[in-house]
Amino acid sequence: MYGALLGDMIGAPYEFDMGNKTRDFPLFGKRSVFTDDSVMSVAVAEALMDSMGGTDDEIRAALIKSMRKWGRRYPDAGYGGMFYRWLMSGNPAPYGSFGNGSAMRVSSAGWLYDTLEETLHAAKLTAEVTHNHPEGIKGAQATAAAVFLARTGASKERIREYITAAFGYDLSRTCDQIRPTYHHVETCQKTVPEAITAFLEGTDFEDVIRTAVSLGGDCDTLTCIAGSMAEAFYGVPKELEAECRARLPEDMRAVAERLKKRVES
Repeated sequence: MYGALLGDMIGAPYEFDMGNKTRDFPLFGKRSVFTDDSVMSVAVAEALMDSMGGTDDEIRAALIKSMRKWGRRYPDAGYGGMFYRWLMSGNPAPYGSFGNGSAMRVSSAGWLYDTLEETLHAAKLTAEVTHNHPEGIKGAQATAAAVFLARTGASKERIREYITAAFGYDLSRTCDQIRPTYHHVETCQKTVPEAITAFLEGTDFEDVIRTAVSLGGDCDTLTCIAGSMAEAFYGVPKELEAECRARLPEDMRAVAERLKKRVES
């Protein structure tokens, strides 16, 4: 999960098209802080680990409980308006969203299950508690599938072929073709394909991060998604993982370490 958290932190200063679409920028600065992407990634990871082996209803209940707990613990992390109302609602219900929030928080599902089918099912559950629009579910499933395939040894070409066939995303454009006209948009269908393309073009973990940031747009979320895939394919350099841990509060760091130990055991 450190790949997703790093993507969020490194992309955060350039959100809302605040960057100049270059790959040449300092990886960390004063504004390189975690946002809602990291908070919800931690919440989903905790819920999935706590509810492993449970029924779908038990997993959904764990997701809702964990997401609302962490969201209320960090209420100023930058949530969208509809999601924030869901966090604070007395009766939280899915609201038909196809926003990219379902994809940015799902990376742990790509690590925790033994088969692609289980991964896709878990990703669907993580999305549909809020983002129950088909595009919201698809974005989460595509992201989790790419993480699963990357961590289990699939080539990038295999990942490209699978995502295109299973989800219908257009992965034929290059980042150079995307970059000039790409702008801030918060939907799965306008974020997930671009994040996957940045991952596919990158040559190592840091290169994926820099490529994703260079596209602009909803930069923390796009880079969070791309970073989750890059971690599964390349791993995270130790020095970047250490920097990420240093920028996380103790409670979030504990969940990230719990997931890491579970995956490595």
